[in-house]
Amino acid sequence: MKLIVRSAYLEEMASLALAPDIKVITGVRRSGKSKLMEAFSERLKQADAGANIIHINFNLTEFEGLLEYHALEQYIEARYQPGKNNYVLIDEVQMCPSFEKAINSLHAKEKYDIWVTGSNAFLQSSDLATLFVGRTYEVHVFPFSFSEYLAYYPAENLYGSLSSYIREGGMAGSYLYRNEAQKYRYIDTEVLNALIVRDIMTKYHLRNEPLLHELIDFLMDNIGNVTSVRTIADTLASGKNKADHKTIGKYIDALCKAFAFYRIRRYDIRGKRYLQSEDKYYLTDHSFRFARLGTKNMDYGRVLENIVAVELLRRGYEVYVGVLYQKEIDFVAIRQGERLYIQVANDISSPDTFRREIDPLLRIRDAYPKLLIARIYQPAWQHEGIRIIDAADWLADAVPQREES
Repeated sequence: MKLIVRSAYLEEMASLALAPDIKVITGVRRSGKSKLMEAFSERLKQADAGANIIHINFNLTEFEGLLEYHALEQYIEARYQPGKNNYVLIDEVQMCPSFEKAINSLHAKEKYDIWVTGSNAFLQSSDLATLFVGRTYEVHVFPFSFSEYLAYYPAENLYGSLSSYIREGGMAGSYLYRNEAQKYRYIDTEVLNALIVRDIMTKYHLRNEPLLHELIDFLMDNIGNVTSVRTIADTLASGKNKADHKTIGKYIDALCKAFAFYRIRRYDIRGKRYLQSEDKYYLTDHSFRFARLGTKNMDYGRVLENIVAVELLRRGYEVYVGVLYQKEIDFVAIRQGERLYIQVANDISSPDTFRREIDPLLRIRDAYPKLLIARIYQPAWQHEGIRIIDAADWLADAVPQREES
């Protein structure tokens, strides 16, 4: 199996080494958190030759005896080495009941650099401050980006590779299967149903699994559409799994906390305020949509919009849907004072389509950069101050290194 060096994550983790916080690696199931922890362990060995690394992976039976938090803490304490940098790396920490008691105790002793990964449903951003009394720092891991896909499947034709990535997505575990049907079966059955749905039902004690599945299908089918909890509840009310808007809101919140979907709020550009009534929802990886709903109606425009939304989050932007004079701008991306206005389209070869996509950007009067990301199959160009760039070129921002194993 090929392994790629996920350089951006490893560089971030290396910069956090020995910081006093408890470092928590979060992300959707099967996004590569455990592999990243292994790579980080190897990097520590190279960077800190005298380091004492205590690495526990609860997926391995050899650590079954530590599935009690007192035993876990005693095991780590017995392996502490004075005079060295002591790193504690724990995979799938949630498998140890009351694990937070052991982690908090170890952290209070100020002797260890602590790193943990766990189930997306049990180590959530909103829960970290409650779980861990001390400070935490979250490293959020996404499925493979397009640039990482290029490292796994090198190709001379960038535009053709994007077509493949659109169909395959970034769940690297699916790359091991030989055909598309097997890949999608793995994504739907082994990742979405067996892991994400199961985790959510367990964590939140949800009783109506058919409703959760129907809600997932609805959100997948409406990627890129502005919607509200009440609208979803009203739409689903005609089916078998009726629920009020409070229940729907609870289920959507669970899906977002488990990183299956990301909620993107609306932002009034002219009034410079956030709009509360309606949001958009994007999948953590677009392959879930094809695995669940099929590929007969691909709707490349929505899928490309989903890919760009997740890529912006991956690059560290706050992402909003822009609203200006009743026109919608796909994304307002903000990062450290930098702002980008972005429209996304699959095909702008028609003059009418081009005008429709460019018009909302032309209406924006401030001087921040404006992009139209589309599949133009040629180098970027400018139109009245707006940069028109091919989606493949924009997504292939940096190509990670590759290793063989």
